[in-house]
Amino acid sequence: MKDCLAKIVKNAEIAENVYEIVFDLGETLKIRAGQFGNIAVGGTHLLRRPIAICKAEGNLVTFCYQIKGEGTQKLKTMGTGTKLNVLLPLGNGFYVEENENKVALVGGGVGTFPLISVLREYGEEKEISAFIGYRNKGAVCGVEEFEKANKFVAVTDDGSYGEKMNAVQAFAGALKEGYRPDVVLSCGPLPMLRALKTLVEKENLPCYVSLEERMGCGIGACLVCVCEKTDGARARVCKDGPVFNVKDVVL
Repeated sequence: MKDCLAKIVKNAEIAENVYEIVFDLGETLKIRAGQFGNIAVGGTHLLRRPIAICKAEGNLVTFCYQIKGEGTQKLKTMGTGTKLNVLLPLGNGFYVEENENKVALVGGGVGTFPLISVLREYGEEKEISAFIGYRNKGAVCGVEEFEKANKFVAVTDDGSYGEKMNAVQAFAGALKEGYRPDVVLSCGPLPMLRALKTLVEKENLPCYVSLEERMGCGIGACLVCVCEKTDGARARVCKDGPVFNVKDVVL
């Protein structure tokens, strides 16, 4: 983990209300799939913005973010050459075991972005199928990355791109046709994760989910992002996660 004064080399809209920002860290850091960074936007915004890392290529690190509040509104206005403090890499990411050769990615909304990092890390050695759900055609992005998977199914809530369904329904359809992965990796809104948990429990499939929580410090000190575990304990999403075995967390 390092607090880098990173230079923006790209900050552009790639879908409705969704931006891709690329930083030059000035050095290469070891970053695993599913980890995230905390970006300081400055001014009156004291808390940094936790955003999933999509790509790490040499000195360059790519994040994708959705415009939600004042912090991300400010971030989108920052041009090439602007320098911001970025704390990274943070959290525990996705791990695919040696014997897990068939990997299913199930993602929705901004939860699709950390799954890009999984595909980039494991795509050459694993058989990966991606089931990705978008709100509508205008929200579709990352297609050029997911098309590198062995199988890519894109769907939308309104049917304006691909079939009218969500990512979990698309994944369930593949299971009915005989597809069976060794492990399922997922990130997305809570209703999607709840539906996926019900499905994988029924199918007896191992599944790991990346949780999206409001985070303050990103290092486990402020306790803003605490989640409840199924054994009654509590976990810090930023430090103990954001990736958890779906059986271990209350969704």
